[in-house]
Amino acid sequence: MRFTFYHNNINVLDLEKSVEFYQKALGLTITKEVEAEDNSFKLVFLGDQTTPHLLELTWLRDMDRPYNLGDNEFHLAMRVDDMDAALALHKEMDCVCFENPDMGIYFINDPDGYWVEICPEA
Repeated sequence: MRFTFYHNNINVLDLEKSVEFYQKALGLTITKEVEAEDNSFKLVFLGDQTTPHLLELTWLRDMDRPYNLGDNEFHLAMRVDDMDAALALHKEMDCVCFENPDMGIYFINDPDGYWVEICPEA
């Protein structure tokens, strides 16, 4: 038996705003959309056009408040081939929330407060 990564899911309050953020900040593209027949939820899968791993954004119609992320230090991590250009873009977008120059990484946060770690290619 062998398991492989398929996707990670995060719930988002404003689907359009989140999709726009992930497209602009990380260059992800929509690979699939699923909507409930009763319009109670919508799923949008985003990919990086390189790996098979996907990010699933889930929008729930009846959610009327920001998600409580608590003390969980959950985050996504992405590699980038040009750290300087990426950092400049993310500073322009005003989404950099933590920099660790000693480790050569930094974090951005999305519209719902989820953190994304930006790492140089190995």
